[in-house]
Amino acid sequence: MISANLVTLLYLIASICFIQALKGLSHPTTSRRGNLFGMVGMVIAILTTAALIIGLAREGSVALGMGRILLGLLVGGSVGTLLARKVEMTKMPELIAFMHSMIGLAAVAIAVAVVAEPHAFGIAAIGAPIPVGNRLELFIGTFVGAITFSGSVIAFGKLSGKYKFRLFRGAPVVFPGQHPLNLLLAVVMIACGLWFMGTQSWLPYALMVTIAFVLGVLIIIPIGGADMPVVISMLNSYSGWAAAGIGFSLENPMLIIAGSLVGSSGAILSYIMCKAMNRSFFNVILGGFGAEPSAAAADGGTQRSVKSGSPEDAAFLMSNAETVTIVPGYGLAVARAQHALKELAAKLGEQGVTVKYAIHPVAGRMPGHMNVLLAEAEVPYDQVFEMDDINGEFGQTDVVLVMGANDVVNPAAKNDPNSPIAGMPILEAYKARTVIVNKRSMATGYAGLENELFYLDKTMMVFGDAKKVLEDMVKALE
Repeated sequence: MISANLVTLLYLIASICFIQALKGLSHPTTSRRGNLFGMVGMVIAILTTAALIIGLAREGSVALGMGRILLGLLVGGSVGTLLARKVEMTKMPELIAFMHSMIGLAAVAIAVAVVAEPHAFGIAAIGAPIPVGNRLELFIGTFVGAITFSGSVIAFGKLSGKYKFRLFRGAPVVFPGQHPLNLLLAVVMIACGLWFMGTQSWLPYALMVTIAFVLGVLIIIPIGGADMPVVISMLNSYSGWAAAGIGFSLENPMLIIAGSLVGSSGAILSYIMCKAMNRSFFNVILGGFGAEPSAAAADGGTQRSVKSGSPEDAAFLMSNAETVTIVPGYGLAVARAQHALKELAAKLGEQGVTVKYAIHPVAGRMPGHMNVLLAEAEVPYDQVFEMDDINGEFGQTDVVLVMGANDVVNPAAKNDPNSPIAGMPILEAYKARTVIVNKRSMATGYAGLENELFYLDKTMMVFGDAKKVLEDMVKALE
């Protein structure tokens, strides 16, 4: 049997690896090292836990316990490997939402197992009641896990954009009395949890779990697509706290530490992103934009004229510029055009043009989406700038090339106090001397708002698939 001191030491080493992983992932240049630390830490944690379970198994059941562990590792590892190898970069946000849902469901499943057979987990003797403190931990871990699971399922549907079911649409789903209903359900859920703590009865526990599943759906459906990066970060935090809560019940320090790291880092990231959007965190989780689409968005946009040009026209403008700033957006990811974009930047660089990339904190569908996209194309890190670092340069920029971005460059955030995104910090592309925007059509962005940038006299629209347009631009520069 593995000694308790050795288990503690190995869990401590794994925890240090996780901390180093978070530190490494804070910057692109150290992200590979951060991922390596995370993988090493997880391997140590899994093997230590497996050894601990085998050591604590009853005499004669070690083989069965090992078989179950190996089966779980084989199935989970195979599914994870398959998803990691097949998932496209554009589907990464959905994959993350899916992973969050699995963590939440695992927390609920473990909690149910503990309530059913507390003696099997060493929490109470056979026939003895679960200690009150453990019931509180189970109550918290269960409802947070249930909310995480159902909320992540809705986020997955919203992010995928391919399901016709109304709850999975990108637009907010609102109805009269929505917030009072959520509050009532939350109160009833907590009351059932307190009832369970006092009686250890299955009835209040089952009611609490059911309400938590429903509440997870109701919390996420009124959140609009423009707030989805914050939602992903928030659900990440929830999944961490769910794991930590179950860790307390199982007296597993590894779950407590890892869950706390995920929960706290997710919460901090959510706060940073809300600050970047000039949004209240509680406003986001209680309903996002939560408003009906504007009349312009509802009817497909007012019929207004825009200036359009060809990829060759855009290439000519950029080749005669001294500075070009590229603003990548979700449209670039959908077209998988990051490699073509890098080739365009390289061609411009050969002609003496200074090229930079401007990244908005919530561009794309998850935190850091555009950074990951550019890193995949091996864009030099010194060419990539965050919003706060580059906004002051747009006024001296000759050409800004907007690739599929919409809401993050919408001047309405600064010019229209009645806009749903009023006050949201944006990339100030409208200050450049010339703006080139590539989109498939004049459709509104995820927030459902028209973009005034498209109608400026200095703006030229280049319609078409981002990859094809960029390839044509490269040919024009040769």
